[in-house]
Amino acid sequence: MICSIRPAAAQDVPALAALKLATFRETFLEGGFAIPYPPADLAAFETASYAPAAVAREIADPGHATWVAEGADGLHGYAHVGPCKLPHPQVVAGAGELYQIYVRGTAQGTGLGRRLLDTALDHLAATRPGPVWLGAWSGNLRAHAVYEAKGFRKVGEYRFPVGSWHDEEYIFRRD
Repeated sequence: MICSIRPAAAQDVPALAALKLATFRETFLEGGFAIPYPPADLAAFETASYAPAAVAREIADPGHATWVAEGADGLHGYAHVGPCKLPHPQVVAGAGELYQIYVRGTAQGTGLGRRLLDTALDHLAATRPGPVWLGAWSGNLRAHAVYEAKGFRKVGEYRFPVGSWHDEEYIFRRD
C-alpha cells in the first residue's frame, strides 16, 4: 500500500471525520479490546470527538497540526498533535502532545503508522519546547511498545472520560 502523508486541509474534513470514527471503533470496540462503553456515553463521546464540526475546529486551530495518510483509494491513517493537556505535574506551558495516531486495520503492519509517528514527532520537536507527551489506553500494549521504542517512558496514569465511563490511561513522556 502506497500512501503519501500530508497536512490535513479543510476539504479533508468529511473523510477525516469518517476515518477518525472508524479507526476509534476498529481499535476500541471491534478489535480485541471491545471496551463495553455505555451506549449513551459512547454516542456523546463520538459526536463530540469525531463529528465533522469537531474535526473542522481541530484543523482550523493554528495550535494543532493534523496529517493524513492518503492512498489512491482514500485516507488510511492520521496523526494529530497540539498543546499538552495531560494531567501531569511536570507538564509546562507550551509543551506538545501527540493526541492521536491511528491507522486502519487494513494498513497496519505496512510502516504507515511509524511514518505518521515520525512526522508528528518531528513537528513537535521543531515547534514545541521541552518533552513530548502522550496518553495511551492502559490495555494497548502494542502501542506502548511502539512508543517506548521511540524513547517514551511511562510517567503517570489518569482516567480518560468517555461520558460516565473512564478509561484507565498511561501518560508517556519523551525528553
